[in-house]
This record gives sequence, structure tokens and C-alpha cells, in this order.
Amino acid sequence: MKKALAALLALIALPAVAVDAPTRTFETAVPVRAITRGPLSHWFSYYDKQQFDITGRYALGMEVDFDDRTPTPDDKVVIGMVDLGDGDKWLPLAESHTWSWQQGCMLQWLPGNPGKIIYNDRRDGRFVSVIRDAFTGEERVVPRPVYAVSPDGKRAVSLNFARVDDTRPGYGYKGVVDPGADDFRPADDGIWLVDLETGESKLVVTIKQIADIPQDNPTDGKHWFNHLLFNPDGTRFIFLHRAYRRPIKEGGFITRMFTADPDGSNLRCIADHGLVSHFIWRNPHEILAWSTEPEKEHHFHLYDDQTGRVQAVGPDVLTRDGHCTYSPDGQWILTDGYRDGHSMQPLMLYRPEDGRLETLGKFYIPPERKDETRCDLHPRWNRDGSFVCIDSTHQNGQRQMYLLDVRNFTQKP
Repeated sequence: MKKALAALLALIALPAVAVDAPTRTFETAVPVRAITRGPLSHWFSYYDKQQFDITGRYALGMEVDFDDRTPTPDDKVVIGMVDLGDGDKWLPLAESHTWSWQQGCMLQWLPGNPGKIIYNDRRDGRFVSVIRDAFTGEERVVPRPVYAVSPDGKRAVSLNFARVDDTRPGYGYKGVVDPGADDFRPADDGIWLVDLETGESKLVVTIKQIADIPQDNPTDGKHWFNHLLFNPDGTRFIFLHRAYRRPIKEGGFITRMFTADPDGSNLRCIADHGLVSHFIWRNPHEILAWSTEPEKEHHFHLYDDQTGRVQAVGPDVLTRDGHCTYSPDGQWILTDGYRDGHSMQPLMLYRPEDGRLETLGKFYIPPERKDETRCDLHPRWNRDGSFVCIDSTHQNGQRQMYLLDVRNFTQKP
């Protein structure tokens, strides 16, 4: 096993591309293979979307012919899937004119609808979402873009992606003018609940409504929402409220975390101490999030949406912010981390039950890859927890998708 792994690493590892880069562009403790290849770039993007179909054979992804600049409204992305059962063959499916480097076009398999995908696009001068059968090509357009889809695939929550593009470049979309761009806390903008079957939508939480709630860190800059996600049974959703500290973007922004019922009722502020970053639902009422609490230290914290209880998770070993998810059986936390002093991005498994930490690998990201064009690993589980897929630029500085075999850790003999 060790000899085979060493041979694999020797075969696909490439020389460092920078003077101060490590001698290898990646290190792994598990078997890994590239499932996409150049000359075009491929990636899936965000970590909290379902990349693998119900059979485990097809992995969604996106393809572009450039890799190092901000996309313009004229730049399109090709949507496709990798056939893992046929030599990792790339199968193009559709195109989108609405995407960002960090979150793509919200591409994902549509829950409860085998064979169907959903993604965002720009059509007739407006942002929309498209439900498409990956095998027949049949499609249906929903008049609002989606941010997160409910577990049954019948509803979604949406927001103003033009406003996100202005406040957080790399996460929103270009090509549509935001009519409320000059309003710091609009009452007619916020989060919409979208019926994916009828196309009807309703504004359920407004930016002004949340901005007017007193907070620990007062701000007088522009407010917006970001990072929406339904809980596993669809009874609640989470969102981040962000605002710049000053009228101009100097001084950074503060973040609060809220939850609500799908209709916007039973609103709760879960974290209000200035910083909340990546998060995931552990179950219908618990949320794992990288955040700061009154001890003034940043950790992963487990929040109970019902009781308000908060506890640190792995504070001595999980010391860096990362894109976190629970394994399908709930036993492991998968997370990555931002680059270290050698420009390597770590990938880790942590088991809360006994505090076991396993480093799956480290992957080189060229120093020039930063800000919105950076390529985070954004690790995603397949449906049975046997494999993990990442996006990485460790080979030739070009983003591609890689599959890691983690069965030795996640599947008991």
C-alpha cells in the first residue's frame, strides 16, 4: 500500500512553480487522483452543495478558458459532469453567464429529483435559476436565482447577487444593476423564499429589518446578507448579516449569524460578537461555525439554535478557519484551511468523539492566487463518505478537481 501510494505521488506530483515553494506541490496520506485535466480549468466551487448524484457515478463541475481574473458579464462558464465510471470523462451539459470564482453558479443536484440539476444564469437581463435534466436536457426556468435549496428540493432562498458582488467581490454576479446600491439598509431588499415548482417568491426578511436590530458592534456602512443554508429537515435556514464599519469600505465589516423559519418568522440571532465565517448544520438544531465568542478567541463553535447553548469544538487542534462539513454518518468533521507560510493549504479530518485529527494532505497554491481569484479547496463529501473531492491549483497553477479516497478512515472494517 505504501509503495503504491509513493509511486502514485511520484507520478503525478509536479515541480514547484515558485522559488520559495515546497519541494512537492502536494502531500497526501491517502490515494488521490485528478478527475479533470487541462488545457481548460475545472472546479466545482462551494463546499455546502451536493456535487455527486445519487448513484455516486457523476460529479458536477464547471469549465472555463481562463483562470486568473475577475469574470465579466460576457464571460460564460460551461456546466458539466465527470463520469467517474468511464475514465473520468468530462460531459458538458449547459452554459451559465452568471457565476463567481468562490461560489460558481450555485450548481448542485436538485434534492428529491434524481437526474436533475439546478444552477443560476442570466437571461433577458435578469438573474434566474435553471432546473435541468442532466440526461435529457429538458429544462425549466425559475424567475429568481437560488442561494440555497431545501432538502426536499421544493423551495429555495434567494438574495440580491448584484449587491453581494458590490460588497464581496468573488461571491456575487455581474451583469445586472442593483437599483438599491446607494441605500445602506433597504426595506425592499433581503431574502426571498422561492417556490421552485411554481416560480412564485416572497420577501421574507429585509435588510432594514435586520440592520435595525441593535448589535454588539455598531456600524454606519452598507449592509447585506450572505451565506444562506437550510437545515437538514428544511424547518429553518441560516444567514449571515454583514455590514461595513464605516460608510466607505475601510475598516472591514462585522458579521452576525441569524436563523429563521422559511417564512421569515421565529427569527433568532445566534452569534453577535463581530465575526462569523464558515458554518454547517450538524443536525436540524445544531450549527458548527468558525466564530468568535466573548473569550475573544476564534474557534469552531457548536451553537444550539433552540437553547442558545454554545461550546468550542476541537479548540486545541482545529486552530484555523476552514470550510467545514460533517461526514454523512456524522462521525467526522472535514475541513480545509487557508495557506500557511509555505503557501500550502491543509485538508483535515477531525473526530469529535475522541479528538482524533488526521491530516489528509496539503496542497500548494501559488502566491499570486489571492483575493477573489484564489482557489480554496472547498472539500465535498460523496454521498456515502468514502471519497472527498477538492478544487486545487497545485498542478501548474491551474484549478482542477481531485478525488481523495478516505475509506480507511471513514469506513469501519
